[in-house]
This record gives sequence, C-alpha cells and structure tokens, in this order.
Amino acid sequence: MRELSIAVCRLSDIQPLRQLFLQEINAQVRYDAAHSRRGAGWFIVRQDGRDVGYGALKDLQDGPGTIFEFYLVPAARHEALETLRRLVRISNAGALECQTNDRFYAALVQDAFGQSTCDTILYGAGPPHALERTDATFRRRKRADRVFEHQVEPVGDFVVDVRGEVIATGGFLLHYNPPFADVFMEVRSDVRRRGYGSFLVNGVLSECYLAGRVPAARTSTDNIASQRTLLRAGLIECGRMLRASTA
Repeated sequence: MRELSIAVCRLSDIQPLRQLFLQEINAQVRYDAAHSRRGAGWFIVRQDGRDVGYGALKDLQDGPGTIFEFYLVPAARHEALETLRRLVRISNAGALECQTNDRFYAALVQDAFGQSTCDTILYGAGPPHALERTDATFRRRKRADRVFEHQVEPVGDFVVDVRGEVIATGGFLLHYNPPFADVFMEVRSDVRRRGYGSFLVNGVLSECYLAGRVPAARTSTDNIASQRTLLRAGLIECGRMLRASTA
C-alpha cells in the first residue's frame, strides 16, 4: 500500500507542481494572484515520500479558508476524491472554488460536495475577426483626452473616439498567469447598448496579441449586457466559477 501524507508547506514547495497545473489547464486562472495575498496557505501532498500534488487556500484571515486550487499528477489520481476529502479535513476548509475548465478539480468538486453555485462566467479567445464602425475610432488614449468619470473599471489605455469625444475606455491587466491578460472596459452611461463596448473590446483583443498576450475576460452570470458585449467582440465562453460548501 502506498503511503500518502498531506502537510502544511510554503509557496516555493508547490511551484514545480503548479507549473504542471498551469500547463494542464492552459487558461487564465482567476485566482492566480491569491497566492501572493494575505490569507493564503498551502499543503503539499506526498506519496511514498515524493511530492505528487498540492492544495492552495485563500481567505484564511477570515476563518476557515477556501480551497481554490487542487492538483495531483496523473499517476496519483486513482484516489483523488479521497485525497481531496483528506485535504478538506486537515486544512479545515469551509468551501471549495474551481473553474469548470479545470476539468480535474471541477469534476471532484461536483462529485464530492453536491450542490454548487455559480456567479461568474469565464471567457477566452475565440476565432479572430474585426469589427468596423464608420462613426467611431479605436485608438490609444492621449494625455490631452478628457475622460468621463468611471464607475466600475479603471481608465484604460485605449479609447473609442466619436467626433473627438472619448465615450469608452478599456485595456488589459497583466497580473494573471502568463501568457493570459484580463480585458476590461467601461462605456459612458448615456451611449451604452449601441455596440461601442464590443467595438472597443474587439480593438483591445488585437492589442493583447500585439503585446504577446492571450486575451481573456470574465463577467457575472446576471450581467447579460456584458456577456453579449464580450461575445460580439470575439471572445467565447470557456468556463464558469463554481463554489461548494464543505459542510
């Protein structure tokens, strides 16, 4: 019988295994930055003295944490469900979160912990296409531009210009796992639902590729307008965020 153990470790201890995880998922990891934030914790899984997997938790500063990453090398997956249950007991995790495009972990969460909830849709790169408009120009933001007050997103590096007036801004963030970049945008409230958001995002997608990045995005499940904007711009749904309680 193979001896399996799970123990607290440091982030550096899981890095070789996490590189395998990132190669396998081959997608933007929503909680990639959680590893460097307060409240993160890590557990190494060992089999016969060899490192074969890990678990990562977030929000430990608020009480029982959430397991947001769980990975085992393929050769150690024959008892994956029981290993995850042991990790939950040892870490005292209160919940699990996963991306459905992380097929290994998502299947375990759905099988082991029953009812899950979903509040976020994940988007990845789709077939490239260009959107054109005769009434608007996509360009890089200038220092002299007068930008409207943003309510949700930061002011982006790129804008939609209509007759010299900035009516939308957007860009992409680079604090996710390479080569992925997170696309964001905001359209001035009085000109929404006219296609400017899709036109802007479509231009930002091209800028992502020119910067050597692969575009990705996310939005809430109840934001229908944002979902339509991302799809029209050239992104496709690639996954959803699931959350399940361990109680």
